[in-house]
Amino acid sequence: MRAEIEKLFDEKLTTYSDQHFDLFQRFKAALNAGRIRAAEPDASAKTGWRVNAWVKKGILLGFRMGAVVDMSINPARQPWFDKATFPVQRLSPDRGVRIVPGGSSIRDGCYIGKGVTCMPPMYINTGSWVGDGTMIDSHALVGSCAQVGSNCHVSAAAQIGGVLEPVGALPVIIEDEVLLGGNTGVYEGTVVKRRAVLGSGVILNRSTPVYDVARGEIHRAGEDDPLVIPEGAVVVAGSRAITSGAGKEWGLSLYTPVIVKYRDSKTDTKIQLEHLLR
Repeated sequence: MRAEIEKLFDEKLTTYSDQHFDLFQRFKAALNAGRIRAAEPDASAKTGWRVNAWVKKGILLGFRMGAVVDMSINPARQPWFDKATFPVQRLSPDRGVRIVPGGSSIRDGCYIGKGVTCMPPMYINTGSWVGDGTMIDSHALVGSCAQVGSNCHVSAAAQIGGVLEPVGALPVIIEDEVLLGGNTGVYEGTVVKRRAVLGSGVILNRSTPVYDVARGEIHRAGEDDPLVIPEGAVVVAGSRAITSGAGKEWGLSLYTPVIVKYRDSKTDTKIQLEHLLR
């Protein structure tokens, strides 16, 4: 399948045959089943993850192939127009996924594990991976190709950014048992290692360093490397003073995430309530 997808992606045809659409349907079925994914664990990689560029090419190919069609549930009350190749994913009770009524959407072409709970309204985009037992809370977004591990809690209004292009760029990675607090944002290929906790309002991206006061370190993204939040880190929203120019004269500070501690039994006690909701 990989060779077929890459060949078709490079050809850039203006029209596609039934065989091409059959290939894409098989590709999308493999995404839905979790047999292929946009990124996967790799112990030999510096971040512990590698990107599968050919999978991203397959997703982009679907957008290229698909025509915009009317998908409206009710054309007058709820008009909805999208690519025919990416309808809402069809789920059944035997999948073990809870989708609470209220306006959530899961786009076709993503893996949703057993026991995932979707609180309304939330959105999971194509190419994503959401592991077993994870909760996606109200107004949360899982962007295209983002990888979210098992038993995570993506709290209300949390935003996990999508990284579909360039195809070689690592998407956002949220490893197992991570808690993303309300109104957090994780963008630009950031990797959040397992059991980390992001407090409410924390924003992580490539351009903002993370100050680790617990270990006396500063975590930054490199030219070719993403920002990586260490395993078990507890991150809160903080600030650092501007030390020169008008900003210093005016007493201004800049936002920065701060690692204040590493996860311990007290942290687990404070966040254990989420397990009662599953």
